[in-house]
Amino acid sequence: MGLGDKIGNKAQEATGKAKEAVGNATDNEKLQAEGAADQGAAKTKQAGEHLKDAAKDVFDK
Repeated sequence: MGLGDKIGNKAQEATGKAKEAVGNATDNEKLQAEGAADQGAAKTKQAGEHLKDAAKDVFDK
């Protein structure tokens, strides 16, 4: 994964946090759930990136 993917995942996480905050402020459960889902998806992708980076470090030695 490239730097662009990492930035995109951070942006998705930030968007999810914003959606969840707006959902909380307006008592919009759908928006809260979408925000939480966006954050979860972004964090899963980030975990995959960390694993790939770690594997690359091991095999590059």
